[in-house]
Amino acid sequence: MACSALRIERSLYTYKHKRGEQAALSLRIKEICEARVRYGYRRVHVLLRREGWEINMKRTRRLYNELGLQLRNKTPKRRVKAKLRQDRQEITHSNQVWAMDFVHDQLATGKKIRVLTIVDTHSRYSPATDPRFNYRGEDVVQTLERVCREVGYPKSIRVDNGSEFISKDLDL
Repeated sequence: MACSALRIERSLYTYKHKRGEQAALSLRIKEICEARVRYGYRRVHVLLRREGWEINMKRTRRLYNELGLQLRNKTPKRRVKAKLRQDRQEITHSNQVWAMDFVHDQLATGKKIRVLTIVDTHSRYSPATDPRFNYRGEDVVQTLERVCREVGYPKSIRVDNGSEFISKDLDL
């Protein structure tokens, strides 16, 4: 009566799933993963099939996930750059340390522009901001030589070690 009111078949209401008990299979999957920590569900599935378990790949994955055995991605290694920053000395006067980097932007026309910025880290004075559409290593060297003649040479120049400062022209 209730089934006809809800418009569902009686066979659907009284359905008993045919899937057998999975406790033994789940236990075996857990044992394999404890013995071989780096195995994912695909490799576990291969081992189960070799042992004679008649199991579908989807079922292996579902049980693997239900047990919480998903492999985690490796955490990235810490970079050495952060460690080297502790060795920096305190800056006490102008022209002691300059910082140099590129700023990238795009014009309304869609053309890309790069600006070489050089900043004195003590006084925050910027002796050069040189915008160009394309930069070569020679252009950076020319800008540095021009600024050094006008302002004076710094004791050191810091860069962010990005790929834009890799050039034979900058190896002076």
